Amino acid sequence: MNEPHSKKQSVDVLPEPETGAKNWSQALCTQIEEQCNRSKGWIPFSQFMQMALYAPGFGYYSSDLRKFGAEGDFITAPEVSPLFAQCIARQVADVLSTLPEPKVLEFGAGSGVMAVDMLLELEQIGVLPEQYLILELSASLKQRQQAMIKQKAAHLFERVTWLDALPDEKFNGVVVANEVLDAMPVECFRINGSAIETLYVHCQNNKLISDYRLADKAVESTVRTIEERIEATLPDGYCSEFNPAIAGWLQSIEAVLEQGVVLLIDYGYAASEYYHEERQSGTLMCHYQHRAHADPLWYPGLQDITAFVDFTDVAYSAVAAGFDVSGYTSQALFLMSAGLDELHQRQVSDDIKTQVRLAQQIKTLTLPSEMGERFKVIALTKNYDEPLRGFIMQDLRGRL
Repeated sequence: MNEPHSKKQSVDVLPEPETGAKNWSQALCTQIEEQCNRSKGWIPFSQFMQMALYAPGFGYYSSDLRKFGAEGDFITAPEVSPLFAQCIARQVADVLSTLPEPKVLEFGAGSGVMAVDMLLELEQIGVLPEQYLILELSASLKQRQQAMIKQKAAHLFERVTWLDALPDEKFNGVVVANEVLDAMPVECFRINGSAIETLYVHCQNNKLISDYRLADKAVESTVRTIEERIEATLPDGYCSEFNPAIAGWLQSIEAVLEQGVVLLIDYGYAASEYYHEERQSGTLMCHYQHRAHADPLWYPGLQDITAFVDFTDVAYSAVAAGFDVSGYTSQALFLMSAGLDELHQRQVSDDIKTQVRLAQQIKTLTLPSEMGERFKVIALTKNYDEPLRGFIMQDLRGRL
C-alpha cells in the first residue's frame, strides 16, 4: 500500500530505526526463526511476507506503528484528497440505489479517512447504506478508524460496524478494497534454464537470508499458466512474483455477496505488461518513511512489503469464482467518469491557496506520472447488470 513510482534506494541510506523499534523487529525475527526451524530450516517467501506484515502484535499491519500519511511510510489516494472517496461514493451510490437493504463493505480501511469521506458523500447524495462494514484485522488501525469517524462524522458512527472476518450472512451491496491486493503475500519465482525456482527464507547465525530453490508443482503450474496468458516463454534469469491467495479471497467474497459490485483499486498491470520480458526483476518493493527499496528482509515488521497486482489474474480468478468482470480502467479515467470535474467545481472558491491545493490534489490522483495510470480500477459484479459510470470514458477489459 504505497505510491509505486517512488524511487528505490539502498538500505544503506535508510533512516536508522530507533532501539525500541529494532527490538520489536528482533522479536518478530525470533518468531520467523522458530517457524523456519519447524519447517526444516526454510519457509516460502509468501509465508515470510505473511508473518512480516500480519503476525499478531509484531507484523507491520498488526503493530501500533504509524503507517499512513506524512508521518508514516506512504500516502494512499484517500489521504491525498477527499475527492477520491467522493468519486468512489458516486459509483457506490448508483449501485446502492438499485438494491434492497444494501450495505457497503470496505476491506482494510487504513486511517479511516476513506470511510469518512464516502459516508459524508453518500449522505449528501441521499443514498446511505443500511450498514457500512469495515473488515479490519489490526486492532490499532480499528481504534484509529473509530476515532477518525467520531471526529469527522460522529452522527454516522452508529451505521459503521467493524468485523474481523467476512459476514456470516449474505448481503446486497458494494465491496470496496483500495490498495488491499498489493499487500497480500506473494510467491517469488525465478527462471533458471529449463527449471523454475521459488524464493525461500532461512535464518542463519541470527540473520535472515533468502535463496531460490526448485519450485514445487503448484508454483510451476502457475508460472506455466502465466506464460500461456502472455503467449511467451519467460527468459532465463527472469524473476517475478504472483499472488497465490487471490483466487481463494475472491471465492470467499462471492460466497457472501448475494447481489452487487466489487470495486478493487490498486496499482498494477495486465499480465502482458506485468510479465514483460524487460521487467526482469519483478515488482516487489518495500517502503520505510517514504523511501522505497528492494530488501524485504530489512528489519521485518518495521516496513511495508508490497507487489503490483496482476489484473489479468484477478479477472480469471473472478470469473472462476462466479463473478462477471464488468469494467477495467485507469484510476484517472475512473475518477473523471465518476464526476471528478463536477466535484472539483463544487469546491471552487476565490481563495487562491484553496485552488492551488485542489489542483495539486487532482494532479496527484490523475497524472500518468503520479497515480493516474499506474493505479487501476476493476469492477466485478454478481447478479447485477446496471451500467457502471466509472467506466464510461474508457473500458480497458480488452487488454486483460
